[in-house]
Amino acid sequence: MLATPWPIPFVDEGWRFELKWDGIRALLIADGDSVRLVSRRGNDITAVYPELVGSTLTDPTVLDGEIIALDESGRPSFQRLQGRMNLSTSALVAAARSSNPVTYVVFDVLYHHSALIAEPWQERRTRLESLPLPVAMVASDVYGTAAPLWAFVEEHDLEGIVAKRLGSRYRPGIRSPDWRKIAAFKTVRAVVAGSTSGEGGRRSSFGSLVLGLWDGPRLRFIGTVGSGFDDASLAAIRDALDELADDETEIVGDLPKGTRRVRPALVAMVQYREWTAAGRLRAPSFKGFTDDPVPAITWEAEGPPSS
Repeated sequence: MLATPWPIPFVDEGWRFELKWDGIRALLIADGDSVRLVSRRGNDITAVYPELVGSTLTDPTVLDGEIIALDESGRPSFQRLQGRMNLSTSALVAAARSSNPVTYVVFDVLYHHSALIAEPWQERRTRLESLPLPVAMVASDVYGTAAPLWAFVEEHDLEGIVAKRLGSRYRPGIRSPDWRKIAAFKTVRAVVAGSTSGEGGRRSSFGSLVLGLWDGPRLRFIGTVGSGFDDASLAAIRDALDELADDETEIVGDLPKGTRRVRPALVAMVQYREWTAAGRLRAPSFKGFTDDPVPAITWEAEGPPSS
């Protein structure tokens, strides 16, 4: 179940409020004998986060939550979480687990002895609070009003808050108005459609990523992002761009001169200041890649609210 963007915090006794976590959405599925973690794309990511599967959940249970990594100041860091994603061997996972431990923040329970998705939110929340979560998992905190939580978000430069309507059922795969996400930092998920050439110290890598959103069957150009990369990511991304090179990729808009197109297979998380009147991102900064399905990254879902 996905949340609908909302511009500002609001006052309504029929809603409850939680932090918006800067991590990776995942379902945790326990059948009594084993525990699996499944990403939004349906990929099994259990082996990447072994500290989350030593569960005390002995009954069949399905949880919904966010995998997060904290920085030195205790703030969720999507960039730090990148060090735990897409690792290919158990040795790499073990090394990353030591340097970048993760926590699973649980905010919903979809199954416990029986299916709960048709139950009202507050019933699911009560069931969640009764579960014996292991050390590497924690239930999200819930607030009756948005104001103090929003003040905390602003004070600590956190991502935002999520509002959930009392009485609402869980609707898998739906971007529902019963959940609202209110971002302090504006972020967008965008499809990588190409890159520009680098100059100076970045001549051997690339200058910026060319971004688009699906608008019907074609990608719609929304700008480029050239900041937020470290040396390691520049080299790794350049290798990926080389493998994905495809001159046939179609993207509509006034692309930068010399754009090198790639097959649309990567989804970038980008922080930005605002949308321009022409539908471009202003002051974008790269945060990392997500495992969201590429076809879901549409103008309707990710574009400016007034579009």
